[in-house]
Amino acid sequence: MRTKVIMSAAVLAVSSATASFAEDSSDPIIIPTHNWSSQIVMSHVVGQIFESMGNSVEYVSTDSQAVYESVRLGDVTLELEVWEGAFGPSFEAALAKGGLHDVGDHDAVTREDWWYPEWTKESCPGLPDWEALNACAELFATPETGDKGRFLGGPVDWLKHDQERVDALGMNFVVVNAGSASALWAEVAAAERDKRPVVIFNWTPNFVEALYPGEFVEFPTYSEGCKTDPAVGPNPSATYDCGNPANGYLKKAAWDGMKDKWPNAYSVLEKISFTNPQIAEMAKLVDIDEFEPEDAAAEWLEQNEAIWKPWVEGGA
Repeated sequence: MRTKVIMSAAVLAVSSATASFAEDSSDPIIIPTHNWSSQIVMSHVVGQIFESMGNSVEYVSTDSQAVYESVRLGDVTLELEVWEGAFGPSFEAALAKGGLHDVGDHDAVTREDWWYPEWTKESCPGLPDWEALNACAELFATPETGDKGRFLGGPVDWLKHDQERVDALGMNFVVVNAGSASALWAEVAAAERDKRPVVIFNWTPNFVEALYPGEFVEFPTYSEGCKTDPAVGPNPSATYDCGNPANGYLKKAAWDGMKDKWPNAYSVLEKISFTNPQIAEMAKLVDIDEFEPEDAAAEWLEQNEAIWKPWVEGGA
C-alpha cells in the first residue's frame, strides 16, 4: 500500500471570490462514508472543497441504507451518492417523512446488476440473456453450491435482493455474499488466470469496466412496481422478478437545515455534478493506484481544478 500525502495549493487556496461569501457556521459539516471506494473518495473530495472555503468537516462511517434517516434527522449533513437501484427506496422513504431533500442529480448514469467478464461468454454464448445464463448454471458451480451455479453478490448490507430474484425467476443459482467490494474484484482477478466463468454483482460507474470488459446480465426489464407488486413482471406470484434500472439516477441529498446553517457550502453542493469517468477515476485511485482515500481526493482535486474551482468561485 502506498500513501501519497498531497497538500495541494489547489485544495488549500481560497479564491478571492470566497471572501464575499456569507458566513457559514463554524460547526463541522458531517459527511458519511460507506463501504465502496468511489463514495469514500467523493466524500473526501467534497469535504476538501468545503475545507478550502474555510469550513470544518468531519467524516463518519455510516450504514448505506440507514444514512437517509441520519440525514433526515440532521445527524449527518448530506449524502453524495444516492444510487437509484440500491438506495432509491430508502431515500424515497426518508424523503416522504421530511427533513431531507433532493439536491439534484450527478451527470453520471448508474446501473447495478449481475455482471460477467467477457471471457465468460465464450463458455455460455447465449449471454447476456438471463435464461441463457440459467441454462449454463452448472458452469458456475463450486463445492459450496453443489450442482447449482454460484452468484457472488455484494455485502449483505447493500440489500440487493438477489435471493428474491433467484426465487422469483426460478433460477438454478445460489447467492453467496462477498464481505466487501474488494472481494468482488479479487474474484474476477482470480477467474481471469484460467478464464473461469464467473458472475458477480457489479455497477457503473466503476473502474472495473476499464480493466475487465464485460456485460450486465439482461433480466426482464425493470418497470415501476416489480419490486413491490407481484402483478408486475413475468411471475404473477412474486416480486423482484426483474432487473434493476438500466439507466438509474445518482443523486445528492441534504439535511433541510444545511442551506441555512452552511449557505455557501450548500450553494457549492447544488453545483457539484460528477460524470461516470470522473467517478471511475476516483475509485481507481484507491482500488488500483493504492492511495489512501484522503490522498486520492487531494490528487483528484489537484488534477481537476478546471472542474471544481468554478463551483467554488461562483459564490452563494
